[in-house]
Amino acid sequence: MNSGMPITSMRTTRMKLMQWRRRIVPDELGLGWTPFYMLGYLVFLFIPAIFDFSGGSERMWRGMPGIHLGATLATIVIFLPLYFAGFRMTAMRHRIACMLGVAVLGYALLPLNPFSHTYLIYAISSAAFIGGRLAHKVSWMVLLLLAFLLEIVLIGFPVFIFAITAIVSVAVFFSNHYYSENARKGAQLKLSHDEVRRLAALAERERIGRDLHDLLGHTLSLIALKSELAGKLVERDAAAARREIDEVTRVARDALSQVRRAVTGIRAAGLAAELASARLLLESSGVTFRYTLEELGLSPETETVLALGVREAVTNIQRHAHATRAEVGVERVAGHAVLRIVDDGRGSAIVPGNGLSGMRERIEALGGMLRVDSTPGRGTRVEIELPLPEPAPVERKNLSGAAGVP
Repeated sequence: MNSGMPITSMRTTRMKLMQWRRRIVPDELGLGWTPFYMLGYLVFLFIPAIFDFSGGSERMWRGMPGIHLGATLATIVIFLPLYFAGFRMTAMRHRIACMLGVAVLGYALLPLNPFSHTYLIYAISSAAFIGGRLAHKVSWMVLLLLAFLLEIVLIGFPVFIFAITAIVSVAVFFSNHYYSENARKGAQLKLSHDEVRRLAALAERERIGRDLHDLLGHTLSLIALKSELAGKLVERDAAAARREIDEVTRVARDALSQVRRAVTGIRAAGLAAELASARLLLESSGVTFRYTLEELGLSPETETVLALGVREAVTNIQRHAHATRAEVGVERVAGHAVLRIVDDGRGSAIVPGNGLSGMRERIEALGGMLRVDSTPGRGTRVEIELPLPEPAPVERKNLSGAAGVP
């Protein structure tokens, strides 16, 4: 029997579940399975069927015989489409309509089920997502609660039912409101980040275009002129034509060297810029990020390797670590540039992938070392060590002016 079949079947089932979930709750909301978990609160509707609430000489709560149970089940059938439609609707009026529909279910069921205020809590929680200003959302919450209070008084239910409902509703409303605001600010921050990167890429392309024009424009013009001159001299003065061709070869080689130097500069990644980008990426994901950068006079090759190391490590922190804090430090230690990246995430066993393998190859090509320490539950520590060129000796002169040490 093929042991891979159950795994394949599980993956297929999971994919189908994900597709089904996306059709009901759009992925762009970033809610995942949370709306489905929230349906667990519907169990409160059936508390009167489980417990017999009574007090004093008369019943404080009404029981829930079969007809009441049937009415409750009927309202659930109506509630579910309204509940999930609220996540798919984009227009404010449609969201308000779904909210009011759920609230009406609670009002209608209240004479038959004293725990129908569960629907009212669902309705008020959805008011936080209808859009508009906070005052507009709060006004809807107050209106729904006042209508519930009026019905409580008319039916003759204890007022503390309203008090409990109001406390829970207000807490859930503001929790959802702040969640919505944080999600909105996070989306704006991501858009700002993307715009900054787009503008930076545009500015870099323009700089590259200017540099290549300045670098190659004169050189290619000179090559064209000398090539044309050599062509005219071939028949009249072969030696002069040969000199011009040799000059074209020299100019072309010089241009090639200049282009290679320019491309090396273009490919080099700036460490300071990479650290700033890392801060923006991690803090937008809720990770506190700090870094220290000592001025070491790095060569372009060394700086590029360190910057790419920061990029790889920070990307792993953002995607996999589930960290709350991360720190990066760059310093000189015994003639080496040492880069340390530490996070307080969940940690895990190290499984070398393409990113880690590529990082190690780049570091070892420059004579450096890469150390990764990741302990489950204690975070991850990445340390990159690259040799630095020895500083040139400082020449001092004695009083007579001769070089040497006094």
